[in-house]
Amino acid sequence: MLKGKKVVLGVSGGIAAYKACALTSKLVQAGADVTVIMTTSAQEFVTPLTFQALSRNPVYTDTFDEKIPEQISHIDVADWADLIVLAPATANLIGKVANGIADDMLTTTLLASEAPVYIAPAMNVHMYAHPAVQENLKRLEAYGYRFIEPGEGYLACGYVGKGRLEEPETIVSVLEEQESPFLPLKGKRVVVTAGPTRERVDPVRFFTNFSTGKMGYAFARKAKELGAEVTLISGPVSISEPLGVKVIQTESAHDMYEAVMKELPQSDIVIKTAAVADYRPATPLDQKMKKKEGSLSIEMERTTDILGEIGKAKTNQFVVGFAAETTEPITYAKQKLIKKNANAIVVNNVSEAGAGFGTDTNIVTYINGSGLEWNLPLQSKEDVAYQILIQVANELKDGHT
Repeated sequence: MLKGKKVVLGVSGGIAAYKACALTSKLVQAGADVTVIMTTSAQEFVTPLTFQALSRNPVYTDTFDEKIPEQISHIDVADWADLIVLAPATANLIGKVANGIADDMLTTTLLASEAPVYIAPAMNVHMYAHPAVQENLKRLEAYGYRFIEPGEGYLACGYVGKGRLEEPETIVSVLEEQESPFLPLKGKRVVVTAGPTRERVDPVRFFTNFSTGKMGYAFARKAKELGAEVTLISGPVSISEPLGVKVIQTESAHDMYEAVMKELPQSDIVIKTAAVADYRPATPLDQKMKKKEGSLSIEMERTTDILGEIGKAKTNQFVVGFAAETTEPITYAKQKLIKKNANAIVVNNVSEAGAGFGTDTNIVTYINGSGLEWNLPLQSKEDVAYQILIQVANELKDGHT
């Protein structure tokens, strides 16, 4: 889908600039015509000659270095581009673009261009999470900019967390998906639940589980990429909100139940990945419980079965439930499919390596009411979400409700 596309690659000054070299090569291999613009800081990490050799095109570094007298470089490049990719996009570059600052070749070109712009952030985990950076990202989203979210892992600064520039292969894959007309969920409203719930014992204690929300957040991001209007109903997690997605923050099972039932009537697809508590303290205390001698007993009561209530209330919604099991996962999933009146159940054995809570990967089986039993081997949660959403889109197209 990138063959013949004229791509401007904007490289700003972060250690991830070295990945932009590989990205340039991958884009050229995909058939794109690539022109690179570098900031002054980017040249501290990689030389323009490297990008010139990889792109086979001149590299722009200075607004006032007019290579062709008959043209104004930043206007000419802006008009030439079919799409612009900022990779890596540092906090500084994001801040400048969000606030309309144009003080170098890259930012002046951005302001002058009407081409789609894709931003691939890369920075320290704390910088990425800073309110100013998050506010700038939201402003750019409102302007229509598109994002390739950073990955999680070991960063050059020594921290481990979100902020690593996505791999070049993934960036090219995202560009190919976005620049193609393949949006099977366009016009669909998707509701995703994610993360754990917290059931309060007293003002300082609560019952919860090990869910991190990674699977649900992956579904929200992928559904958005596939054209859907997405609402993410999230329990307490430490994950950045997906851009372009409406997020409703909840705490308890009751909070999540109320939010889901409010969104259900206007939804087309419900993906319920949240690990909701089955029980809560019958009588939460207003004051902190004091430590006493001996054992402690807390009376628990059932929470509302959210998936079961969705199954009762749904009209034409396609409902996908999740089941985290440790024994006989397929047997329990098939029982849950019928009992909850769901259209499909995605089940995993959380005792398997790579399939438990908190991992970046999953191993699941998709079971639907037509008898399909589809095994998805170990892969990233992003890939799991993408494949299941495509399956759901196909079943809706075929009239399965």
